[in-house]
Amino acid sequence: MAVSAPLPPAQFLREPELRRGLELLYFGHSHLNRSIDRDLARQGLGRAHHRALYFISRKPDLTVSELLSLLAITKQSLGRVLNELTERDLVENRAGERDRRQRLLRLTDAGRKLEGELFDAWKQKISAAYTHAGPAAVAGYWAVLEGMIPEEAMPQVEGLRR
Repeated sequence: MAVSAPLPPAQFLREPELRRGLELLYFGHSHLNRSIDRDLARQGLGRAHHRALYFISRKPDLTVSELLSLLAITKQSLGRVLNELTERDLVENRAGERDRRQRLLRLTDAGRKLEGELFDAWKQKISAAYTHAGPAAVAGYWAVLEGMIPEEAMPQVEGLRR
């Protein structure tokens, strides 16, 4: 197993180690997102569009209210994003079968293609980092991330598994 960073001291909950972990989380996340910003910009889209595409791809027929909950943004912000994605024929929006007021979201062929291209760019970076760290480190990383999610939010996370 390859580890590039030194292991934290036994007292890993001290402030310097906590700050280091937050910095690594911030910069890792920032660089991952920036790796696809250029592709999004070429499409005239931003990160909010990408997040919507990502979650709709993970759960076809996701309701608008479920997406609102996942993204934790305002209805107005989501409305703007969904309108743009729908106008660009990346997302289709249809009425629910049991409740016609419910709006179900699904990617179009063009939306699946774009989301797949963006995911492939992410996948390369994440796969390289996972390979470098090794399976035990990846399991530990997942455990840390899961530990940051409040228990009441875990059903949302688990609901995205296929």
